[in-house]
Amino acid sequence: MNILILKLVLAPVIIGSASLAGRKWGPAVSGWIVGLPLTSGPVAFILALSHDTTFAFGAIRGTLSGGFSLIAFCLTYAWLARKFNWIITALASMSVFAGMTTLLQNMDISFIPLFCAIILVIVIGLWLMPKQVELEVSRSAPSQWDIPARILVGTSFILLMTGIAPHIGPRLTGLLTTIPLYAGILTIFAHRQHGHAGANSVLRGLILGLFSFAGFYLVLGLLIQNTNLLISFSATTLSALIVQGATLLVLQKTHRAI
Repeated sequence: MNILILKLVLAPVIIGSASLAGRKWGPAVSGWIVGLPLTSGPVAFILALSHDTTFAFGAIRGTLSGGFSLIAFCLTYAWLARKFNWIITALASMSVFAGMTTLLQNMDISFIPLFCAIILVIVIGLWLMPKQVELEVSRSAPSQWDIPARILVGTSFILLMTGIAPHIGPRLTGLLTTIPLYAGILTIFAHRQHGHAGANSVLRGLILGLFSFAGFYLVLGLLIQNTNLLISFSATTLSALIVQGATLLVLQKTHRAI
């Protein structure tokens, strides 16, 4: 029961805070925030509480592998958004994500080479993104139900993933925790309100935020089997915030240049 309460409290606080920050500071910042492991992090913590460290480490490797699928999603959406509406673009991008996840389920890469590969792909992803342009004037105001809906969807997802994890195994659980729920929602809203430039801002911010995602799982993977959960997740969170702060400087510089 204590773990259920943790799930029901932790997820809404994280999701709601990120959504409010994004609404206040714009689509690029909202994308940058959801680059943090807002769903996969709580899932990893709950799995570590509920299962042994071997299971948790398997899920961590799966989640880190999911970074490839996220980059594929971002690039697909960013380029298709220039010509198609949000419905076609979102469906195509999620199809690419699903295809990548299916391929990755059968790939086994050792932990450190996997981390290095993710960092390389993030850099390549930033390079391949369309050139950033000024945002279009907002086309519509966000609904008052926008943030409550995000909280409901995100919390339900965390409950689902931690519930089915014993049945689908650690690797697939980790891969599925990277499904771009918040990123997809934020990108679609930005696409509808500001055109393809808005979607591009969210996705570029997301890719920058993936450096902290990778750092989070690098430190967690190195510590989870050698220290207790308090030390592991404290060090992991600190490292992610340090990397996230550094990428914020890059994000600010990019937007001043537009």
